Amino acid sequence: MGMVKVVGLVLHPRRDCGSAIDAIVNWAVRRNVTVLGLHDEIDRIDCEAVAVTPDEMAERAGLLVSLGGDGTMLRTMRLVEGRKTPVLGVNVGRLGFLAEVDLPDLPDALTAIDEHKFTIESRTAVRTVLPDGKDVSAFNDIAMVRVPGDGLAAIGICVEGKNFVNYAADAVIVATPTGSTAYSFSAGGPIVSPNVEGLIVTASAAHSSFNRPLMLALQEQLDIDVLPTSGRLAIEVDGIIEGYADPGDKLSIEPIPSAAQVIRLGNTSFYERARRKLRVEGSAQVGVPDAADAAVVDAFERQRYELLIGGEVAGVLHYRRHGDKIELLHTEIEQSFSGRGLASRLAAAALEDARGRATPVVPSCPFVTGYLDRHPEYADLLATPTADS
Repeated sequence: MGMVKVVGLVLHPRRDCGSAIDAIVNWAVRRNVTVLGLHDEIDRIDCEAVAVTPDEMAERAGLLVSLGGDGTMLRTMRLVEGRKTPVLGVNVGRLGFLAEVDLPDLPDALTAIDEHKFTIESRTAVRTVLPDGKDVSAFNDIAMVRVPGDGLAAIGICVEGKNFVNYAADAVIVATPTGSTAYSFSAGGPIVSPNVEGLIVTASAAHSSFNRPLMLALQEQLDIDVLPTSGRLAIEVDGIIEGYADPGDKLSIEPIPSAAQVIRLGNTSFYERARRKLRVEGSAQVGVPDAADAAVVDAFERQRYELLIGGEVAGVLHYRRHGDKIELLHTEIEQSFSGRGLASRLAAAALEDARGRATPVVPSCPFVTGYLDRHPEYADLLATPTADS
């Protein structure tokens, strides 16, 4: 990839990407690079990008930059599916898993790309033709999901033309390695390195005696039969319902190797990102009104615990690691979420995490200090003061 001359931007439908767009436009102006945006995305903001159709963008851009979260990244990959155009994922707002850099690191990332200090990772996609003849493809997964009120998904998995196993389940998911940490993971599937070539078949809430996930090689033919006993099924492609299947329908699922090229800058590995995404404390400490879906993750690159509600960061607890100790520095809750006991939730999660890792705690944050006074059960975690600290 020589010097990039044309960069295409794909934006999150709602999040404010203004500062990211400014950073890219400024970089582009200095290097005489043209910036393209999609009509319906660029028209809502005032910026220097040239508005084009998705086809024009795929045709002209030497680099695509996704600004948003995982959904935006998947959309960007689909835009250049089958082409060699590399995609850089930038997290705007909440924690994304597929993105490579967070917003503050964007200027450095663009410089690294200029200086060829990056690697490219190929991503497999998966495609099928729906019963109505529509061709669809996904970078995470294609799932056949029971429709509420209808019967279970009764699905026969055929490999190389022969039935291997039948599942009765809430859903059957065919995932790529990229998608192994998404829907498939929540259904009990394995975490699969993106360097593995294969497809994962997972049943969600299987009612059949056989409920194990299955890993297939890319060259093995995979067909899915909707059995006569099945209810009507929705077909979700990367989480979006694209069609329906009825008993008697058959879908052939094919992998598309190297369907997208993703830029890696080597700052974090797949396994670090997977830990950040999946190492979530359970919701045992409820007592948080209307925040039952609150989850705390260790965003270790930013040295903070993040409390996510509906995917948005509602609060953070900043920390620093010193040798084997962790210093808890400062807790902040977004104003709109205050008064719901979320700071306590963060403190408890950080202390439980320290306990799980057997890490002594140094509390510098006044809130955490007060929490420890009220919860003597965590006293054993406190680091003993040493002469040098």
